Amino acid sequence: MVTPKLSNRLADFQASQALEAAGIHPLLARLWAARGVSCLGDTQLVWGALIPPGKLTHIQHAASILADAIHNGKRLLIVADYDCDGATACAVGMRGLRSMGAIVDFLVPNRFETGYGLSPAVVSLAVQHPSGKPDILITVDNGIASVDGVQAAKLAGIDVVITDHHLPGDTLPQALAIVNPNQPGCGFPSKNLAGVGVIFYLLLALRAEMRQRGVYPKDGGPRLDSLADLVALGTVADVVKLDANNRVLVTQGLQKMRAGKMQAGIRALFAVSGREPRQASGFDLGFALGPRINAAGRLADMSIGINCLITDDEGEALELARQLDGMNQERRGIETTMREEALAAIEASTPVIGATVCVYHPEWHQGVVGLVASRLKETYWRPTLAFARSDSGELRGSGRSIPDVHLRDVLDLVSKRYPGIILKFGGHAMAAGLTLREDAYAQFIEGFDAAVIELSGKASFDPVIETDGSLETGYANAEVAGLLQQQVWGAGFPAPVFRDTFHVRQQRLLKDKHLKLNLERGNQRFDAIWFNHADMLPEYADVAYRLDQNVWNGVVSAQLIIEHACATDYRQ
Repeated sequence: MVTPKLSNRLADFQASQALEAAGIHPLLARLWAARGVSCLGDTQLVWGALIPPGKLTHIQHAASILADAIHNGKRLLIVADYDCDGATACAVGMRGLRSMGAIVDFLVPNRFETGYGLSPAVVSLAVQHPSGKPDILITVDNGIASVDGVQAAKLAGIDVVITDHHLPGDTLPQALAIVNPNQPGCGFPSKNLAGVGVIFYLLLALRAEMRQRGVYPKDGGPRLDSLADLVALGTVADVVKLDANNRVLVTQGLQKMRAGKMQAGIRALFAVSGREPRQASGFDLGFALGPRINAAGRLADMSIGINCLITDDEGEALELARQLDGMNQERRGIETTMREEALAAIEASTPVIGATVCVYHPEWHQGVVGLVASRLKETYWRPTLAFARSDSGELRGSGRSIPDVHLRDVLDLVSKRYPGIILKFGGHAMAAGLTLREDAYAQFIEGFDAAVIELSGKASFDPVIETDGSLETGYANAEVAGLLQQQVWGAGFPAPVFRDTFHVRQQRLLKDKHLKLNLERGNQRFDAIWFNHADMLPEYADVAYRLDQNVWNGVVSAQLIIEHACATDYRQ
């Protein structure tokens, strides 16, 4: 396990003072300013602060195409991705388009049969879809790399509208319209929309187009803000950067949940995960609801997850949510076994740990390799790829990276340097997937390691826990912990981690694996817990921690969740 280094996030005192002068709580002002918020406008997370849809390239054209299709009674078919972003994007598309009178159904590729995205095989399935051959395919959270799939659709007499957020390759598909903030020439200020955010934007543009045509009154049409819970879930679960625009989307969705105004499936997912929607947080979406939706795509058929999100029947939603919960428990078991096997293989020196970590086992489950890669990345703090064998004999890999290394760029370099060994790939800076020739595995490992060293300029990496420095004693209480929990934190806008020196007054192990402590700073005492850490601390420790609320027998108190701690010579 790599030991992280602690560093203090640089404070922006000028921005902090400006925010505080505008009425923002002093601690929030300091935390937000350190995360790049410089004006009051970036803290007003209301619908009116959303970037206008018209700034997305092709969105007006795409909206016009869909308005014509609805008017002419054409059949639309959404082609979704099999992760939580894809599932929520599909649900948003289904609900939004149906509310505007569209004849629409969905098709989600099977991870193990047709792979990711709009492939020619998926087009063949679309042609034979039970609801009838579609006139237009609408991709959500995929499509930007589907050059062959779009061509196959055209040959089958089907038009394609692409909505995606992934990075494009060298060639764009010849679709009727492509809505993607990351396509060349798109001037949309936020490049961080998730797939669900892109289709939500297209629905906003479509409703505006229908108003323009007189189908709806000037401010009429369906209330698309009713989809905010789905947009928030997909945005958080896909771990896209929570810039100001995404924070609007997530904040609005959380507010809907806390007010009890959510889809039946979202309510059911809260129930089966034992979470309280009235206190809904980004943590709930990312670590409780999201994984349960993802489990369907990893182990079975994502249509279970999508149907959970599009039904209005509370009973059906609960039954589907229970199925998802069961799959998630199964997924955890498979993942634990695979991770232990991977760690054992590494300890036996089967794979070489260089600038990267690559692991492969022919018996591993394809749907869980991404989670194994994620756990190993945390353990070794290296860009990590985990592979399983597909039924066709190819290797399916999923990777996770670290801030120093743009994973998709690395795979792009390897594919150009070793033509033919990577059959296909795609993804982001921090996560990517690929299909590899099995006989090229050894050559790929060597090329992957070399490409990481070349692009990053490093052969080894040190994890850093960025902290917000000392927590002022006047704010170290349950009330402020609640205030922090109400805010939107996540990727690119991390939850606050504070750093202080404490006198360790008491410590003991819970369940042989969690360290429970009583810590003292000045005149204040705190209960604290360090999950999955069994080693005792010295009498004085430098502690990086999150401020949390602990509710016991109706009493709410402050609790510290320890992220890291080490010995210190300092005495209070």
